[in-house]
Amino acid sequence: MATGGGYFDCIVIGAGHNGLITAAYLAKAGKKVAVLERRHVLGGCSTTEELWPGFKVSTASYVVSLLLPEIIRDLKLKQNGLKILPRDPSSFTPTPDGQYLLLGHDVAANAQQISKFSKADAESYPQYNELLERIAAVVEPILMQTAPDPLPMPKDWRSISFTKRLRDTSRLWNFYRTFGKLGEEIPEAIELLAGAARPILERWFESEPLRATLATDAIIGAFASISAPGTAYVLLHHVMGEAGGKRGVWGFVEGGMGGIAAALAKTCEELGVTIVREAPVAKILVGEKGAQGVQLEDGTSYESKVVASGVDANLTFRKFLEPDQLPAPFLRAISNIDYASASAKINLALDQPPQFTAFPEKGLSPLHRGTMHISPTMDYIERAYDDAKYGCPSEEPILEMTMPTSVDKTIAPEGKHILSIFVQYAPYHLKDANWDDIKESFADRCIAKIGEYAPNVPGAVLHRQILSPVDLERVYGLTGGNIMQGAMNFHQLFAMRPIPGWADHRTPIKGLYLCGAASHPGGGVMGACGKNASVEILRDY
Repeated sequence: MATGGGYFDCIVIGAGHNGLITAAYLAKAGKKVAVLERRHVLGGCSTTEELWPGFKVSTASYVVSLLLPEIIRDLKLKQNGLKILPRDPSSFTPTPDGQYLLLGHDVAANAQQISKFSKADAESYPQYNELLERIAAVVEPILMQTAPDPLPMPKDWRSISFTKRLRDTSRLWNFYRTFGKLGEEIPEAIELLAGAARPILERWFESEPLRATLATDAIIGAFASISAPGTAYVLLHHVMGEAGGKRGVWGFVEGGMGGIAAALAKTCEELGVTIVREAPVAKILVGEKGAQGVQLEDGTSYESKVVASGVDANLTFRKFLEPDQLPAPFLRAISNIDYASASAKINLALDQPPQFTAFPEKGLSPLHRGTMHISPTMDYIERAYDDAKYGCPSEEPILEMTMPTSVDKTIAPEGKHILSIFVQYAPYHLKDANWDDIKESFADRCIAKIGEYAPNVPGAVLHRQILSPVDLERVYGLTGGNIMQGAMNFHQLFAMRPIPGWADHRTPIKGLYLCGAASHPGGGVMGACGKNASVEILRDY
């Protein structure tokens, strides 16, 4: 058996941004911490890799807005190299008839753009954004706190202390009072939290380019139709966060998304955290009194009475532990978590920027700074989902494209560009094929679809990387390829994430915690999962 890795106050599994944030806060409180990362690079899904000489690619996550400002401040991320480059405009949607919709942060410019399709929509759009911002201002503070456990679970489910019940009651009461400030907008807030995106957008707007641009935001990372309950909640996410400088401004990280992990790693190192790469965990060690540490695949063991897992609940409880180490009802609930996924990622190296027929200006232009949408109507989005529903990749997929080289000159050779394409819908489970056989042809289909709007793109491709949902599972340890570590459906959010009764980062095993997106508040490059987990760990120890 390999030699031991030593004793620590806490061991963190996974060096994704949440794992590193947990480690940094614990170390800041004086704890001796080790972070064990399976891969050779840090950051989990927020990573930068030089796939081809001179091209530094954000292989998975590609933009940032939700990263909590207090985390940036507390952990001195800007001082340690984090630089976020705001994007304006924010989106570009070309239409099949050669028109386009370009939206950004200038209210007057947005009105002019939307008026091309509907003067009524131009008047409604600022009101829509203001409503979302008011509701987001109420909801966002909930994300900064540990979720309560208010549900009447069986008494043998877990023992909850009186002080925890008081904390949970206080959190619920604060939310109740804050939510009350919305007044007559409470029904709209409830619909946004639990309803479907399509009827809301159809009620607000009449023009398809605007509806479709906003609707695409509602289903990114989800295996759901825009008509499905729960999709409206994601609309709120796009007006949350201030990492880009002000509320709702999304940005690129200079040097790629791995810049977040690099800044966090520097902070961790300054605080004395031990970070071990290429250290895949085989199992979590458990004794009579709870967690005892972890054992790596090579047999190396790390001892600790506190283990924080940044990987998803399926891997934590079903791979790293034995079934008899967990209560049967808990394990059954964990086994029922929905990991449905229909996302793929394509990364392209280009020798020139996309030149859209709708916007014939040559070279770099403002549209390249925003997200370029290929999803012209809501019916287009629905049909793309229909294919996936029956186990087939979309014949006409939804494509969200970003080109970080439009503002970041550090990630590609001069004159060259990186096009990051997030694809919906690419179902993890296929009916009559497997992804290893069809992913190249599916990428061909996606690139050809871009070519219908930007004819120069197919011939401009120098290199490409295709990550199917199966690849996302293999490379990043995401069960089912789900980028959120579990679907963000209503029954898997807040007090029900990862499962009812265990929303406070704790688990049935004393000393074992969840600190990744499997816990509240879920997916996105936010950091709240890691920060909140550290608070609960320090509360216990």
